[in-house]
Amino acid sequence: MTQDERRIRLIRALLEEQKYQGVTVPQDADGQKRLLRGLLNVRPPMPASDAFLALQDAYLQEATREKGVTALSDLSPVRAHRYLWRGDITTLKVDAIVNAANSQLLGCFSPNHGCIDNAIHTFAGVELRLRCHEIMQEQGHSEQTGTAKLTPGYNLPARYVLHTVGPIVFGPLTERHEEQLASCYRSCLALARENGLRSVAFCCISTGVFCFPNRRAAEIAIETVDACAGDTDVVFNVWKEQDHAIYRSLL
Repeated sequence: MTQDERRIRLIRALLEEQKYQGVTVPQDADGQKRLLRGLLNVRPPMPASDAFLALQDAYLQEATREKGVTALSDLSPVRAHRYLWRGDITTLKVDAIVNAANSQLLGCFSPNHGCIDNAIHTFAGVELRLRCHEIMQEQGHSEQTGTAKLTPGYNLPARYVLHTVGPIVFGPLTERHEEQLASCYRSCLALARENGLRSVAFCCISTGVFCFPNRRAAEIAIETVDACAGDTDVVFNVWKEQDHAIYRSLL
């Protein structure tokens, strides 16, 4: 089965599952990809049939292969056990990648939103949202800022995802914001050690829409990793040239 055929079947299955009416499936591949991603983004956390999961998994794994997978062995360290890489974290093959999650831990429900939470949930597949929902039901309350949870990576090249909720900065940056951000890094690294993970890729937690100043966030990230990671291989993953330049100067 081709990717085009898989994509159409997935779209039709999701439209039927959620009883959508009057939705026209675009003829072009890019339009279909946007529609499929949007449907996956808004799907509630619920089980899916084995047939759907097999189709979804084949589609997502091939989509990631087409984008190109980057392994840790493809990168050169900037110093011992520390790496800097600019690219799509959903294509990075390490033991765990870090997701900048919200307090509900269920991913981004905004169709085709550009946040990392949306991307990770999209390319991991619907199993990830369901697993996060199960964790939150067991916990019984929202995830606290500075803590972390571990899930499988499902269709991602990374074996696991570390979900952490960073501080949201409204107004001046405070010492509490800084401590909460450092706690995100400590919590993720502690979970990685507990589960025998040897490589972790961190995104730029709390920058962007959470408004943490980029340079100070990078300083805290590097300081905390150096204090807590030991010989764990840590990749500082960035998307923007601005962040790449900041980390490059600091490292």
